[in-house]
Amino acid sequence: MRVLVTGAGGMLGQDVVTVFRERGHEVTAATRADLDVLDTAVLARVVPGHDVVINCAAYTAVDAAETDHEAAADLNAVAPGYIGAACSKAGARLVQVSTDYVFAGDASEPYPEDAPVAPKSVYGRTKAQGEGTARRACRDTLVVRTAWLYGAGGPCFPKTILKLARERGTVSVVDDQVGQPTWTVDVARVIADLLEVGAPAGTYHATSSGSTSWYGFTREVVGSAGLHRDVVSATTSAAFVRPAPRPAWSVLGHRTLEAAGVRPIAPWSARWHAASRSVLDL
Repeated sequence: MRVLVTGAGGMLGQDVVTVFRERGHEVTAATRADLDVLDTAVLARVVPGHDVVINCAAYTAVDAAETDHEAAADLNAVAPGYIGAACSKAGARLVQVSTDYVFAGDASEPYPEDAPVAPKSVYGRTKAQGEGTARRACRDTLVVRTAWLYGAGGPCFPKTILKLARERGTVSVVDDQVGQPTWTVDVARVIADLLEVGAPAGTYHATSSGSTSWYGFTREVVGSAGLHRDVVSATTSAAFVRPAPRPAWSVLGHRTLEAAGVRPIAPWSARWHAASRSVLDL
């Protein structure tokens, strides 16, 4: 398979490139410096010759997006349509990476893939728009939503919270936001599995199984680094008001993965313990 990865310098993009190369695929890794995903002329030259484009390029500064509307919309909403149009013309598949932020976060059961989107933030709205522009531009699009990502190749919650715990001796973390901590390596493997089995166009959720709160995840993170879990205390979202609202419920279901013959990612705690040494550089 000939694969073009946009946003290849990001945390997820790095692992997508690595996983696909490990599986013997021919990969073109395009970082932001290599490829302007808003330049339609460049896309028209670069996309042909590839069987699939995996779009990992995104504006992911969730709080900054609340005021930087145009930049967030360009990368998250407009660019997927441009990439999709180039894929459609070249006969390539498109994988558009998306997020749990497209949902309102007010559910009590895992969100199915066909649940109505109702984003509460600029970031979530632009990512939901990007799902639509990608699908409209390229009928052969796989939207792959993920959430609570961590990985070795970039800044992420476990690295930040462990640094704070070591510096301060204690950290207070919200216990009223629930989700699925997910390793970028596992997301890359799910994307590869979907493409290798020839999964149909549609929406898929690439998140770990099970769920926990940020407080529960933090206790595992500090424990993995040899700190006592009791250095972590629980608080509420009201104590940590941010410019962009965070979904209180970010648990996603995996029905379409299973229907396509792809095994969902294992429980989050098991995957964290598999990933922790590389992510935290222990």
